[in-house]
Amino acid sequence: MNFETFDASYVSRLRSGDPPTEQHFVGYFTELITLKLRSKLHAPEMIDDVRQETFSRTLSLIRSDGGLRHAERLGPLVNSICNHVLMEQYRASGRVDGLEEETAALLVDHRPDALNEVLSEDSRMVVKQVLNALNERDRRLLRAVFLEERNKDEVCRELGVEREYLRVLLHRAKGSFRTMYIKRVGTNQY
Repeated sequence: MNFETFDASYVSRLRSGDPPTEQHFVGYFTELITLKLRSKLHAPEMIDDVRQETFSRTLSLIRSDGGLRHAERLGPLVNSICNHVLMEQYRASGRVDGLEEETAALLVDHRPDALNEVLSEDSRMVVKQVLNALNERDRRLLRAVFLEERNKDEVCRELGVEREYLRVLLHRAKGSFRTMYIKRVGTNQY
């Protein structure tokens, strides 16, 4: 296929409705538009509809008062109009069909993705390192209450403290953990 350049006299002849120029225009751009649309639309009648609407809009624009000011841009103009008509065709025909619920459920991967697994493992390692850096009492307290989720009354008996004082100890231990955690990972991560 030979690509052509267009000049002002060609556009002027199109504007005036010169039959040989219109035939050339339609013949030349039919080939290009059909090549473009073949991969996007499967039904020949849909391709034909988009092509005809593209020609109609392009010729209307050329013949309007503002018209086409730069003749060398005729090719990109036809392409742009074709793209708009194609998008309208997609919307009108409901190109994207909904999936059946069962089919959609089969396509969803319920496993965590690799990035989340790495981040989770990273977080676990940092938490473990921070816990190990705490003093023995804070480490035992945080593990018992938050990681092992043990009964707080049982933890109080084990530590030999009242329930009210356990709240104070937890507050201090969490503060120590937070401080060490921020030092280790920085404040920008979260």
